[in-house]
Amino acid sequence: MRALGALVLGLLLCGPGVAEAGKLRTQYTGMVNLNEATAEQLDLLPGVGEKAAQRIIEHRKKRPFQRVEELVRVKGFGKKKFLKLKAHLALAGPTTLRVEQVPAPPEGKEVVATNN
Repeated sequence: MRALGALVLGLLLCGPGVAEAGKLRTQYTGMVNLNEATAEQLDLLPGVGEKAAQRIIEHRKKRPFQRVEELVRVKGFGKKKFLKLKAHLALAGPTTLRVEQVPAPPEGKEVVATNN
């Protein structure tokens, strides 16, 4: 009990920086080839689950994607969801999407993502 009290007191004295240090956010890097990705790879995309991944695969069996914008033709993918995914979609090349947990930026500070 005494150790718990010391821990709480230590966190209070150190300020909000220590409590926020444990916060993580999900970071997506890389691309997904809509015409070749497996269901598991498609499932890694933010907001895409197993069923949506299967719908993408069924759609491309009938007609391969000619443009990434055609994703909106798949049930469950509207313009808003497409815009969220667009930066990670490709029609050629390998699927390289990675999902990582990274420390969240301190509150009040905005991080600008760049595509290099």
